Amino acid sequence: MELAQFPWLTVTIFLPLAAALFIPFIPDKDGKTLRWYALIVGLIDFVLLVTAFYLGYDFSDSGLQLVESYTWVPQLDLRWSVGADGLSMPLILLTGFITTLAILASWPVTLKPKLFYFLMLAMYSGQLGVFAVQDMLLFFLMWELELIPVYLLLSIWGGKKRLYAATKFILYTAIGSLFILVAALAMAFYGDVVSFDMTTLAAKDYTVRFQLFMYAAFLIAYAVKLPIFPLHTWLPDAHGEATAPVHMLLAGILLKMGGYAIIRMNLGMLPDAHAVFAPILVIFGIINIIYAALTSFAQRNLKRKIAYSSISHMGFVIIGIASFTNLGLSGAVLQMVSHGLIGASLFFLVGATYDRTHTLILNEMGGVGKKMPKIFAMFTTCSLASLALPGMSGFVAELMVFVGFATSDAYSFTFKLIAVILMAVGVILTPIYLLTMLREIFYGPENKELIEHEVLVDAEPREVFIIACLLIPIIGFGLYPKMLTQIYDVTTLRLTDNLRTRAFASTEEVQPLALLPQLEAPKLPQ
Repeated sequence: MELAQFPWLTVTIFLPLAAALFIPFIPDKDGKTLRWYALIVGLIDFVLLVTAFYLGYDFSDSGLQLVESYTWVPQLDLRWSVGADGLSMPLILLTGFITTLAILASWPVTLKPKLFYFLMLAMYSGQLGVFAVQDMLLFFLMWELELIPVYLLLSIWGGKKRLYAATKFILYTAIGSLFILVAALAMAFYGDVVSFDMTTLAAKDYTVRFQLFMYAAFLIAYAVKLPIFPLHTWLPDAHGEATAPVHMLLAGILLKMGGYAIIRMNLGMLPDAHAVFAPILVIFGIINIIYAALTSFAQRNLKRKIAYSSISHMGFVIIGIASFTNLGLSGAVLQMVSHGLIGASLFFLVGATYDRTHTLILNEMGGVGKKMPKIFAMFTTCSLASLALPGMSGFVAELMVFVGFATSDAYSFTFKLIAVILMAVGVILTPIYLLTMLREIFYGPENKELIEHEVLVDAEPREVFIIACLLIPIIGFGLYPKMLTQIYDVTTLRLTDNLRTRAFASTEEVQPLALLPQLEAPKLPQ
C-alpha cells in the first residue's frame, strides 16, 4: 500500500481510543507509568496527523482530501466517511497539538490516574472525529462522544462546585445536540434521496423556508458550544472548576467545534438561510465582544476572568462568518486557531499559578512576580498575545475580520459603521482588563499572608516547554500568517463564492428577520 493511500484519518481517530482500552491492564498506582503511556500515544497520533498532512494534503485543492469511505448501514446509505479540507485540516492539527500538550500538562494528576488518562485519550478520538467525519449521523455521534469525557473530567477532578458545573455543561450541550439530530434527520429524508452524506446534503435543493428552520436548529446547538450569548453561561462555570489540562481542551479545541460546524453546515449547506441570519449573527458577535469584555472586568476569580475573555474573542469568529467576504471568513478561521493556542496557554498558566498560590481571587494575590519571574514573563507574553499585540497571531486574525467586514458589500454603510465602532470598543476594553489582571497578580506589594503560607516556586522546565511550544506558532502565525492561511485559502474562497452565488436568490420568498431596515437580509450585487 502506498503511503498516500494509507487510511490516515481512520487510524488517527481510532488510535487514541484503542490505546485507552489497554489502560486498565497497565500496572500503575501513582500514574507515573500511565502518564508516559498517554503522552507517547498522543505524540504518535500527532506525528501521524502531521505525516498525513505532509504526504496527502494539497494546498491548491479546495475539496475533500484524504477521503475514506466504508459501508456501514447500506439500507440508509450510512457510511464511515472521513475527509479533510482547508476548513477541517487546521483544526485537526490543532487538536493533535493541544491534546498532546494537555496530556503533558496533566503530569501532577494522582487521583484516579487510569480513569483520567482513559478519558483524555477518548476525548482525543471524539474531537478528531468531529472535524474529520463527512456523514451527518457520524458527526452527531462524535459530537456526543466527547461530552461524556468532559463531564467526568469536570465532575471528578474539578473544584468545589464541580458537580454543578459538570451538570450544567452536560444539560446545555446535550439538549443542544438534540437539535443537530433533528436537523440531520430532516435534511437526510428531504427529497427523493435519503442520505446522511454531507456532500449529498449540501447539493440538495431545499426551499428557503426549510433552510431557515434547519439553520435555526443548527445554530442553537452550535451557539451553545461556541458559545454565543445568551447560551454561554455554562462556560465560565466549567472553566471556574476545571483543572489545567481540561482548561486547555475546553479553550483550545471544544469552542472551535461550534465555529467549525457553523461554517461547515450553516454557511456551507444552507446559504440562503445564512443570508437571512447573517445580520443577526453580526449583532450577537458584537454582544459577545462587548458584554463578555465588560463582564470580565467585574470578575475577581482569575479563571472566570479568562473564561469571559474567551467568549469575547469568539465574537470575532461570529462576525467573520457573517461577513460575506473571503477575508472575513479567512480571519474567522485564523481566529479559531489563534485563540486555541492563546486560550490554552493562558489557562495552563492560570493552573500553574493556582498550584502555587492555592487561590484564584485576585484580591488575595499581588507581588508574586518577585517570587515567580518565569511565570510572570510567560503570563505577560501570553496576555499580550490575547490582547492582539502586533506580531502575535491574534492581531492578524482580528484585523482580517475587521477589514473583511468593513469592506463587505452585503451591508449598508450605517450598519457597518455602527458594528465596526462597537467592535473597536471591545478591542480597547481587552488590554485594559488583561493588563489590570497582570498588575493585580504580579505587581504591587506582596501579600504577606500568602508569602508565609505558600511556597511560591518558579516555573519548572516542563511548564516552560509547554508554553514555548504554544508561543512558537502564536508568534510564527503573527509574523507570517501565510504559513496557516495557505492551508485553507482555496476552501474559504470556494465557500464564499458559493455563498455569494446562491445566497438568497429569491429574496421575495421570505423576510422573517427584517426587523429594521439595517437588519434586512443582505442583497448582494449581481
